[in-house]
Amino acid sequence: MEAGRKRQRKHEPEILLGFEESPQPMLVVDQRTLQLREVNAAAINKYGYSRDEFRRMRLIDLVPSENQTRVTDAVRKDPLGLSEPCQVRYLLKNGQSVDIDMRVYRVRYAGEPAALVVPQDDTRRKQLEDQLQQAQKMEAVGMLAGGIAHDFNNLLTIINGYSQMLLGGLPENDENRSSVEQIMKAGERAAALTRQLLTFSRRQVVRPKVLDLNTEVASTAVMLRRLIGEHIELRIVEGPDLAKVHADSGQLEQVILNLAVNSRDAMPIGGTLILETQNVDFEEPYSGPHTTLKPGRYAMLAVTDTGIGMDAQTRSHLFEPFFTTKAQGQGTGLGLSTVYSIVKQSGGEVVVYSEPGHGTCVKIYFPSVNEPAMEDPAEEAAENTQTGSETILLVEDEEAVRKLVRRTLERQGYHLLVAAGGADAVSLAEHHGGPIHLLITDVVMPQMSGREAAEKLRALRPGLQVLYVSGYTETTVARSGDLTAGARFLQKPFTPLALVRRVRELLDQAGGQAQPPKTEGGNQ
Repeated sequence: MEAGRKRQRKHEPEILLGFEESPQPMLVVDQRTLQLREVNAAAINKYGYSRDEFRRMRLIDLVPSENQTRVTDAVRKDPLGLSEPCQVRYLLKNGQSVDIDMRVYRVRYAGEPAALVVPQDDTRRKQLEDQLQQAQKMEAVGMLAGGIAHDFNNLLTIINGYSQMLLGGLPENDENRSSVEQIMKAGERAAALTRQLLTFSRRQVVRPKVLDLNTEVASTAVMLRRLIGEHIELRIVEGPDLAKVHADSGQLEQVILNLAVNSRDAMPIGGTLILETQNVDFEEPYSGPHTTLKPGRYAMLAVTDTGIGMDAQTRSHLFEPFFTTKAQGQGTGLGLSTVYSIVKQSGGEVVVYSEPGHGTCVKIYFPSVNEPAMEDPAEEAAENTQTGSETILLVEDEEAVRKLVRRTLERQGYHLLVAAGGADAVSLAEHHGGPIHLLITDVVMPQMSGREAAEKLRALRPGLQVLYVSGYTETTVARSGDLTAGARFLQKPFTPLALVRRVRELLDQAGGQAQPPKTEGGNQ
């Protein structure tokens, strides 16, 4: 009989002496009625109810209605010993709620069977899950963006190139100039859209340097005033002794412009847009939706408007690619996802505060750096002439791009050898008795890549200068092994002017030295 009682106590222990002193909230519950019999000090501090208030409640009074059945089953049906965690939400006295992993133990209280409920705050885990889901969405769209970039940029090279070429041949009073200009503007908008896709997919070429946020905001202010219109007041509040940050200046401008456009659209009848900077120090980690800030000093940029604001449902989808609340045709849904990716790429974090009717505040935190801001190098006073008479070997598998490049360079006086693929280019070089000053080749081509073609051609003509072009970004093709370190690169879409400038630059750097066929002895 005594042995049986000992076994019972082993499986159904009395409440431990350390119950009240435990830092973990604990609640003793009647298994049949779910009445709260006892709570410890940690539970009182966590949930805000007094001990007497707890004793007048049932466990299901602490959870939303949709969780009550799950909680009841967990308390009444659990086997002896430790239960599996039950994920629910607990309601605090102040009206807020927290995510909970609830475990239930079988115990005895005042000689009667009871359940010891140990709720563990699961809010942090839920935040990390949300951040992981956001990262996975961004990665998925990033893969899509990288996949379409090559073909899309080929098309834009053709559209923008021929438009610029056509416009250059029209007199100022030609009635067709306006139509061509509209085509060029549409092509430029399409190219900007591709850059946004590549930016938030983190496949855009980034050139970060040490920057002063106050200087960057001030330089953007003139453009912002034209962008937001006269019905919106723009206020700049510069923080004193602002810490320097490490970021890409062009991308930072894009962040400010995207946020300003969103704020403008949220204030259709007017309002105030405030750009504010200041130093912020976090002594301990800060976690929020999509955000985890480590302890340290940050330079903060806050973009605040007095617009219509957003509800919780809208805020939860804010950084998803292609999510927009604007009418069809008025927004791509890429603005805030681009902001999110740029800031993340710079090591920063984004925090959004907004309520319907109370405007929106987007705070961006960049980790501070203890280095002076870098000055932009002075531009050359004059550009080199863009014309020439050298021989250029062009390798491009896209016929329309091939024709555009050939026409552009021949109009500048260059002699072109043209091939649709690597094998054709090698054959051309073998049979061409004269010099070849420069090879221009697409990077990604069927049968033979641009790098493979360049290697074969350099074996025939050692020291041959090479310019690679691609619809993929330089970073992407370099990571894939299709470019060697230090290779000269021009990203599509490029304009005819950009092409001839780059060609002239490389030819001038080579000092006009052409690459004749390799002789039998291997000398040039």
